Amino acid sequence: MARRAGSADLPLHRGQVPKWLADRMVRLGAVLCEAIIHHYGRDELLRRLAHPFWFQSLGAVMGMDWHSSGITTSVIGALKRGLAPLSSELGLHVCGGRGRYSRQTPHELVSIGDRVGFDGSALATASRLVAKVDSAAVQDGFDLYLHGFIVANDGRWVVIQQGMNGERRQARRYHWLSERLSSFVEEPHAAIEGTAQGEIINLTDRRAEASRAAQLDILQSLGPDRIACELSALAVRPAASLASAEEQPLLPHLVMPAHHEVRASDVVARRLRGSLAAAADRGPSDFADLLLVPGVGARTVRALSMVAEVVHGAPYRFSDPARFSFAHGGKDRHPFPVPLKVYDQTIRVMKSAVQAAKLGREEELAALRRLDDQARRIESEALDMSVEALIEEERERSHSFGGRSVFGWEQPPKDSADSGEATWS
Repeated sequence: MARRAGSADLPLHRGQVPKWLADRMVRLGAVLCEAIIHHYGRDELLRRLAHPFWFQSLGAVMGMDWHSSGITTSVIGALKRGLAPLSSELGLHVCGGRGRYSRQTPHELVSIGDRVGFDGSALATASRLVAKVDSAAVQDGFDLYLHGFIVANDGRWVVIQQGMNGERRQARRYHWLSERLSSFVEEPHAAIEGTAQGEIINLTDRRAEASRAAQLDILQSLGPDRIACELSALAVRPAASLASAEEQPLLPHLVMPAHHEVRASDVVARRLRGSLAAAADRGPSDFADLLLVPGVGARTVRALSMVAEVVHGAPYRFSDPARFSFAHGGKDRHPFPVPLKVYDQTIRVMKSAVQAAKLGREEELAALRRLDDQARRIESEALDMSVEALIEEERERSHSFGGRSVFGWEQPPKDSADSGEATWS
């Protein structure tokens, strides 16, 4: 039986990801997947992709709008591009996408299956069933427009698909995981993002088993005309009192707010403090060689501390995806413009660490893991901080970090010197 991992509401955003960010998302997304597979294996990456909180945090650390529906499209697209050249090495394939690309998923699965040896036709059927369940069996008012199918060479898979409700300007993302899946029509979701919005017809609930069977019996015995007559009669009858249904177990529930700016209330401050303190404490010793490279300093290590948590963090630590936007900002300038110099150094460090680990040299990846361990150890003792002050500081120094957003390049503050990255004292 597939497990549910939580739920969330996402504001519906439209627009394109600029090429300067999309290309970097491709590179960072691929190397993060490589690091996770190296440390924890391919199955663990699939489990994380099926976790809505981690998925949102991944998009935030990659510089996308931290709260919006656009994270789903951009992350799936980035992983599809970034992992394609690595598919033979990693044994992982990303199919589908948005709109017309989603309809190509079955064909892609059959083609990949012929090449690597899994039953592509069976997985193509699974793809269609997943889409049918979320569009027909779960009638929640959201029309599907994106379907991403990530499959491993051994046939294990995760599906991430998303629907929109234009009237409410909201999106809902659905996560499926093949692990422990025994039925497509009885509580199969690994996670569903979205709060209850009015009446939702969910025929996949195990409590609806009798209803599913009864509907088939009625259709066979009465026929569609007789059913229409019965429904007309029911419409004028007073509502009968119904016995209360068994309560569903509470699930982690993430609500992405409509406001664009990152507020202190969107961040677990002690975790952010821990990341900053860990970067300051471990950076000079663990990244001494890195810090000698021109243009690299404390700000890059700060970003790496949040990237390290995406690789190593426990599930409960992703309850505040907004925090991960403090690594590389956001394309819409929230919480601050994307610091391209820092972003590029993050990619360079991660690529170097992963390549060294493939050759048996684990020192660089181990240093990243120590960053994450240190953040958890000291977050409760770290000095207090103001989220608003941190955002303001980042924006003031954005020009020196190569700050860029959809509004253009950041200009230097008036009457101030361009000081570049902070250095260790």
